[in-house]
Amino acid sequence: MIYFDNAATSYPKPDYVIKAVTDALYNIGSDGRGVHEMTLRASRIVYSARENIARLFNCSANRVCFALNATAALNTTINGLITNNDHVITTIHEHNSVLRPLYKTGAELSFLTADKKGRIEPHNIESLIKSNTKAVVCSHASNVTGNLIDIDKIGRFCRQNGLYFILDTAQTAGVFDIDMKKSNISVLCFTGHKGLMSVQGTGGLCVADGVEIAPFAVGGSGVQSFLHGQPEEYPTRLEAGTLNAHGIAGLNAAVIHLNQNGTKAIREKESRLARLFYDGIKDIKDIRFYGDYESEQRAAIVSMNIGDEDASVVADILNEKYGICTRAGVHCSPLIHEFFGTQNQGMVRFSFSHNNTEDEVETAVNAIKELCGQ
Repeated sequence: MIYFDNAATSYPKPDYVIKAVTDALYNIGSDGRGVHEMTLRASRIVYSARENIARLFNCSANRVCFALNATAALNTTINGLITNNDHVITTIHEHNSVLRPLYKTGAELSFLTADKKGRIEPHNIESLIKSNTKAVVCSHASNVTGNLIDIDKIGRFCRQNGLYFILDTAQTAGVFDIDMKKSNISVLCFTGHKGLMSVQGTGGLCVADGVEIAPFAVGGSGVQSFLHGQPEEYPTRLEAGTLNAHGIAGLNAAVIHLNQNGTKAIREKESRLARLFYDGIKDIKDIRFYGDYESEQRAAIVSMNIGDEDASVVADILNEKYGICTRAGVHCSPLIHEFFGTQNQGMVRFSFSHNNTEDEVETAVNAIKELCGQ
């Protein structure tokens, strides 16, 4: 089996993540729900994870709030900051994890459009601002094209205009260096099971100092139990219910590894493998690509189609005949597919990890060539 579906979830998980989760399953209780040794072990792990994530993204540790995934983090953020009286600027390359919460608020939306390669250029963002504009909400990288957006430019715009900058890092956290203070990010939403190499059911939001998000979910907190509402203090303010401390143990191990070793080697290898795959098939006349493959700064994603063949058919053949795992369809990102006219055909997405090898890429190149009759 060759796994090229890392934009959906990373595989395989590192040994140090597996060990951390296994140790937690044997040795910890529930964070913040008592003072006995089992709960204290859980609390130490969760506190350590907050500190290490804060170091990774350059924010305050007590403002690292855990959630099940980036989707939950974005729902908490958007519903806690945006109302139906607000105007929000977003982009056409957004995942439904951004779009659906925004639609639900009833806020007025304006969309940054793309050039023919799906690149979002924020140069015309000034023309979209209105008197009630409250935030810019966008993904750092498209999960369909792999194209990056210039978050430094967006951050400067938000600073100059007093806007919130909400960033979805589902495709970039753990691979690209992201500095919340440098890029003026108000809220950074992340998931643990992709580039951060941890397990599903982990993620969260990092909230800049001074940003106050109304709680989206309320409930058990382990403290101030006689309050009718959720406690005001971060991170409890945004963490109703029992945390996934076992999963957070794995996330902490992954982030410790990243902080010690950096992202550069990971990013360079993933980019090299994606480039090797693209270069191996780019001259096949029947293939259409989606995204900017001239840029070196992009997520390690190659999305393509073979002629007019349904993307799901191609993906099924790759799986059944060659043992190659990809993702076909519209990838929960409807607007970018409407832009490219692929809402019916879909796309076949190859997404690479530093765990992949050049031999695996060569196998995939040969499989595509064979499917195209070469």
